[in-house]
Amino acid sequence: MNKPTELFDESHCEQCACGEGLDFSFTFAFQPIVDITSETVYAYEALVRGPEGEGAYSVLSKVNEKNRYSFDQICRVKAVKLAARLGMETMLSINFMPNAVYNPEYCIRTTLAAAQTYKFDTRKIIFELIETEDLSSLDHLVKIINSYRGMGFHTALDDFGAGYSRYNILMASPPDLLKLDMGLVRDIHKEPNKQAVVAGIITMMSQLGGRIVAEGVEVEEEYFWLRSQGITLFQGYLFARPGFECLPKPYFPC
Repeated sequence: MNKPTELFDESHCEQCACGEGLDFSFTFAFQPIVDITSETVYAYEALVRGPEGEGAYSVLSKVNEKNRYSFDQICRVKAVKLAARLGMETMLSINFMPNAVYNPEYCIRTTLAAAQTYKFDTRKIIFELIETEDLSSLDHLVKIINSYRGMGFHTALDDFGAGYSRYNILMASPPDLLKLDMGLVRDIHKEPNKQAVVAGIITMMSQLGGRIVAEGVEVEEEYFWLRSQGITLFQGYLFARPGFECLPKPYFPC
């Protein structure tokens, strides 16, 4: 594994203080990101769920300023542990909260320890930066992206085009993956304005050296238009719904 071994510390694993401050439990569902060129699963995204399969909101609504760091840390551990238990051989995509990462090198130690404990290759981990209005400063975000990349992780910018598009991140430190928001994807096969916007994003990412993931794809018409533009990574109900604590096998349109 490509990792800075000096950061490993078993005291930062799942049983330690990083879990303090949480008075609720949660688990994950996994949804595949497929590569249509090889008809294989490129990655599985870990989607937070309640212990009985309740939706993400039932968990995320309990996250606040006091427990955000603990939640972010234990999310990583649980995702790695469950992925290892299920025998995941693909990439694992984990969402993270930039406001919970006060120091990338320090805050990553729990993830590294979990990967070592559960024998999960850190080179298979993608950290997805959730694009929201209240993201941290550009300097902080760029520091996180650069630090994670330097440790051998992949990075992704999620929900691009949702209304808070951070082109400044792309200019300062382009992530490996850019995930198109489902709002751009929906009905794109019959909306010329969306087609023009997405075509521009595709050209931009190609020149930046990254790849695009079209997420939220639900119908074949959306898929075929996006595929015709050169996109090869897809995620959405058309291929597979999230599987609760399991790795669903995807469907590939002809």
